[in-house]
Amino acid sequence: MRKLILFTFIALVVSFGFSYAQGAKPKVILLISEQNIEGPQRAWWASEVDLSASEAAIARRLIAQGYEVLEPAALTNIIKQRPAFRILALSEQESVKLGNLSKADYVLLGKAIASAGANVPQSSMRSCFANLTAKLIRVKDAKIIAYLDASGNSAHMDVITGGREALSSTGDNLAGRLIEALNKEGGK
Repeated sequence: MRKLILFTFIALVVSFGFSYAQGAKPKVILLISEQNIEGPQRAWWASEVDLSASEAAIARRLIAQGYEVLEPAALTNIIKQRPAFRILALSEQESVKLGNLSKADYVLLGKAIASAGANVPQSSMRSCFANLTAKLIRVKDAKIIAYLDASGNSAHMDVITGGREALSSTGDNLAGRLIEALNKEGGK
């Protein structure tokens, strides 16, 4: 009788673990270097800053859909041990290495740039625009599975704040396309 109970318990644990693993969403690392108006190009892996405005917007949407976004704090030790990861323009190969070391399933590698436009007519506000281009890379085989781009805009009296708003809008716009690509990839 004990053997039957033990066997049943083990079978339940194994089946629960299998069903949990099947429903688990992939882990994603966001590696988007960002340049706001009149500012330097920045990236969390190359300095001591947190996620950029575009990355934060993308992360919010991914997390809401159940994806796991690997935060900079979770990768700090890996980056400290490998100074090659501290460069601003990470190559595809280096980003895949970082993905492997952190046990990520996908890496989103890209650049976001904000710029200021003309004054809004009849106003002291300035138009601000942002563009983001990125590649979604599957870590296990280093294959690019999607090329993504998005744009966003904002109008603000302060161009720095307007640029940040435009970058955030761009990240939000890209997130929908990214989620679609990830869902399509998961359906294969």
